[in-house]
Amino acid sequence: MSQKPSIPKGTRDFFPQLMARRNYIFDTIRSVFLLYGYQEIETPAMENLSTLMGKYGEEGDKLLFKILNSGDFAAKVPDDLLANKDSVKITNKISEKGLRYDLTVPFARFVVQNRNELVFPFKRFQIQPVWRADRPQKGRYREFFQCDVDVIGSDSLLNEVELVQITDEVFKRLNISVTLKINNRKILAGIAESIGEPEKITEITVAIDKLEKIGTEKVMLELEEKGIKNESVEKLKPILTLKGTNTEKLEQIRNVIEQSGTGQKGVEEVQTLLSYIDKLKLSLPVELDLTLARGLNYYTGAIFEVKANDVEIGSITGGGRYDDLTGIFGLPGVSGVGISFGADRIFDVMEKLNLFPEDTETSTTVYFVNFGEKEVAYLLPVVDKLRKSGIACELFPDAAKLKKQMTYANRKNIPYVVMVGENEMQAGSFTLKEMKSGDQKEVTLQELIEIAGKGK
Repeated sequence: MSQKPSIPKGTRDFFPQLMARRNYIFDTIRSVFLLYGYQEIETPAMENLSTLMGKYGEEGDKLLFKILNSGDFAAKVPDDLLANKDSVKITNKISEKGLRYDLTVPFARFVVQNRNELVFPFKRFQIQPVWRADRPQKGRYREFFQCDVDVIGSDSLLNEVELVQITDEVFKRLNISVTLKINNRKILAGIAESIGEPEKITEITVAIDKLEKIGTEKVMLELEEKGIKNESVEKLKPILTLKGTNTEKLEQIRNVIEQSGTGQKGVEEVQTLLSYIDKLKLSLPVELDLTLARGLNYYTGAIFEVKANDVEIGSITGGGRYDDLTGIFGLPGVSGVGISFGADRIFDVMEKLNLFPEDTETSTTVYFVNFGEKEVAYLLPVVDKLRKSGIACELFPDAAKLKKQMTYANRKNIPYVVMVGENEMQAGSFTLKEMKSGDQKEVTLQELIEIAGKGK
């Protein structure tokens, strides 16, 4: 007996109805990106490991899916490595490529590689899948789509403002209630300096980024395990629990990190960003969250994260400013900022809250019943004319029983069914049934096109 086929854990199949809903999300997001003047690009699913490694921190590197070299990949591995079972060193010998972990690092590689052909500031968006060898769980997948929007070649804070506007517009169109949380990597650096651990900025940000998931005590324990002094950990506690309005939080943290020039610069950037945002009529609330760290090594300024207000699922959008990402590929001094919309989590939120429009799943507007060869010969040019009028329609391929054909139309949520028999062919008319109401009437071809055109 053959084994039942399956898919890898952390991946999903999508039926046509679900694909229609996913495309609704992609089309909505894409339309907003285009509205703000961003241009679409694509990059390969796989990149050289030299491009990917070291860009996401130690934990990120562990989550990279690596691709075995072609041919006899084991032949080049020294016997002593095989004998010692050193998986890291062996992997370096047998794998030179990996699946992309996100779209930002490949974008930086793209910019450096094609810099002479681009116009700066370069505003790009990208909607493609990424892969992470993470432990699958609710809302977390190993293969998932990201919808990235970035502007590179400008350090103006107006770019951050525009990304906030884009975020607001996307979720307004998708009808999802969200909160946008912001912070600044420079403030986090200032905090690290103020508690006497400037060289531990990465360890601190990685740990406090887990605050919401594991709680304060476990975060503090993790910091101690990473070699951060106990008195420094104690100084950090009150900083992470600052309360009040955005303005009040800024004033409190300004006083705490007043000796840090980097930290003060971060406060000024957040203050400027919030002052711009205050001039806009946004639908989403914007909250300064000093615990927001996003554990990616390349962020240097603003940090963004969006949470759905009505579903517990984690971040559904995130991003930030990166001032030197292209520098690691040989193009220093090019600043960029971007955000990424997690399409799969957005999909889960909309499914949970039943936010998809009813007509999202409708791919066919008119369905023609097949009563036999004569009727098919009569209907083929009619079907062709409807399609040329921009109306999606189908003619059932077999002269099956009427019940079977109507069941087909019902299960595909087709709004209109057309039946043509001997009487209709003689009269040059069509029997049109509106499936939702059950109403049925005789119409001319022109009337059919007009009615179906309104419902497409």
